[in-house]
Amino acid sequence: MVGLLAAALFINYVDRGALPTAAHLIQADLHLTEAQLGMVLSAFFWTYACAQVPMGWLAERVGARRVLAGGLVLWALATMLTGLAHSFATLLTLRLLLGLGESVGFPCVSKLLAEVVPPGRLGSANGVVAFAYLAGPAVGTYAGGALMSVGGWRSAFLLFGALSLTWLVPWSRVSARAPRARAVDAAGAEVPTWGMILRQPALWGTSLGLFSSNYAFYFVLSWLPFYLVRERGFSTLEMSQLAGAAYALNALSAVAAGTAIDRWIARGGSAGGAYKSVMAAAHVGAVACMLAMAFGGRPLALGGMFLYQALTGAASPGVYAMPQILAGAAATGRWVGIQNALGNLAGVVAPALTGRLIGATGGFAAAFVVAAAVSLVGVIGWLPMIPKLAELRWRAATAPLDDSMPST
Repeated sequence: MVGLLAAALFINYVDRGALPTAAHLIQADLHLTEAQLGMVLSAFFWTYACAQVPMGWLAERVGARRVLAGGLVLWALATMLTGLAHSFATLLTLRLLLGLGESVGFPCVSKLLAEVVPPGRLGSANGVVAFAYLAGPAVGTYAGGALMSVGGWRSAFLLFGALSLTWLVPWSRVSARAPRARAVDAAGAEVPTWGMILRQPALWGTSLGLFSSNYAFYFVLSWLPFYLVRERGFSTLEMSQLAGAAYALNALSAVAAGTAIDRWIARGGSAGGAYKSVMAAAHVGAVACMLAMAFGGRPLALGGMFLYQALTGAASPGVYAMPQILAGAAATGRWVGIQNALGNLAGVVAPALTGRLIGATGGFAAAFVVAAAVSLVGVIGWLPMIPKLAELRWRAATAPLDDSMPST
């Protein structure tokens, strides 16, 4: 089950990254202006962010297994049809549909992990999932670029979409056999209302933390190739090798951190202490990395780039393990839906604001400084706004238990 959930998010990130990889080819083929191309690239986040909350509700109401499968069908078809697009309007519409389909990913995956994975194993499970979606951009860029160089950009979209649909075959078998919920949730925990969830300071803490980490992540993901070539003078080949290695380190760090956190908890360590320490180190460390990339020489800048990828990878398991622990299976879908809706607004803001800052200053320094400041704010969300990391007692005025893992 965990492997297939990871595969779904891997496919999710490969499919969403196909258009940026093909952007220069699509612009030339369809005669798009830079403004039209920018609108197409950002349109994904319009529906992706807005649909997070309703998809989280739908995952709990209809069932996350069905909603995830339905969303994958929608985004796979949108990917395939993009390969047939011949106008700006069609391309924009399909990008909006892709965002709508892919919005099911994290709410459904988080809901299912909270149902079937024991709390003490959530770090490892989320580490595996994070490895998959963090590896998606690297694999998608390499595979997409190779396919486009041989058969053109249209063939890559058609093939990616068709291959995505094959995930449904093993999913139909495994999801039918997997347990429907952990014993602690099946015992009769009350399903919280929207008001009960929205009154939780921890919800706004995880949302602020995700927005902060996403700002730096989307800034780097969108502008790293341009930065390495234009600001640091690397060739296109050198850039692709450096960026690919950095993304690989990011993914490997996620698996290692998730496993290490679970081992710490198994030996009697505090879940809250483990997850919060990693989050604090990642956000504070990201400040130093951003400043090194902005003002350091080439060796220091590259060191900052690789260290940032290692830190953000290590923080990835906690981004969703923490709300899964807090909300439990009864509310994780809606909680993560709200968290992702707010957190992914960074995908709208970061790339656009960075472009304006580069245009106004002629360099990346100001953009890195802003990313460092936003990263530092995230510490507030993950630490003081989440006083105790434990499953909430929804019946008892939503008061959290002590700072330890909930018993099973």
